[in-house]
Amino acid sequence: MRVYHFINEEFGLKDIRERRLKISRIMELNDPFEFFGVELTDNEFRRSMRAAKESVAESIGIICFSGNWKNPVQWAHYADKHKGLCLGFEIDPIHLKKVEYVQDRIQYDNSMTEELVFKLLRTKYVHWAYEEEYRVFIELQENENGIYYTDFEGNMELKQVIVGANSAITRDQLNNALGSLSTKVETFKARPGFQNYEMVQNHNQRMWA
Repeated sequence: MRVYHFINEEFGLKDIRERRLKISRIMELNDPFEFFGVELTDNEFRRSMRAAKESVAESIGIICFSGNWKNPVQWAHYADKHKGLCLGFEIDPIHLKKVEYVQDRIQYDNSMTEELVFKLLRTKYVHWAYEEEYRVFIELQENENGIYYTDFEGNMELKQVIVGANSAITRDQLNNALGSLSTKVETFKARPGFQNYEMVQNHNQRMWA
C-alpha cells in the first residue's frame, strides 16, 4: 500500500541520504489526547492510564503516514509550510494500522488489556480525520543519542519523493541525496491545484531547476 510521510527539508534530505526514518516517541507526539481516548473522570483510573502510557512509551515507537499526499493542510503543518518534502513508501498493509477517528471518548471497564492498548494507540479525535493517518508500531531497540530510527528496507520501500510547492530544494540536491535510488524513485514538485483545494503534480518542468 502506498502511504506518505511529510517532513521538512533538512531532515527529509538527511533521511533520504541515510535511508532511514526517525521513530516518534509516544510521549512526544503533538496531540495531548494520545493514548487518552478513554473517559478519565475517575482519578484512580486516570493515574493508572498515565502510568500505562509512560510504560508503553518505553518500548514502542510510532511512524506516522498519511493515505493522501494532496492535502494542503498536511503540507503546511508537517512539511514546513510547503517548503519540505513528502516521501511516498510502499508498505505491506499487514504492518499498517489505520487510525480510527471518534467523536466521543471510549467507555472502559477498568481492565487494561493488550487489545485496549493498541486500540488507544490508533484512536484520535474526529477533527484529526483530515490526516487520513496510518501508523506503524515499532519496538524501540538501539538508539543514537536517544533517537530511534528504522531503515528503508525490508517492509518499507521508498517509491516517491514529492517536493513542496514552496521548496527551494533543487533536482541536483535531491538526486545527490537519492544516489543509487535516483533511477528507481519517482520525483516531482507539487503545486496548488487550479480547480480544487488540493496539491497536484506540477508538470511544468521549468518551475523546478
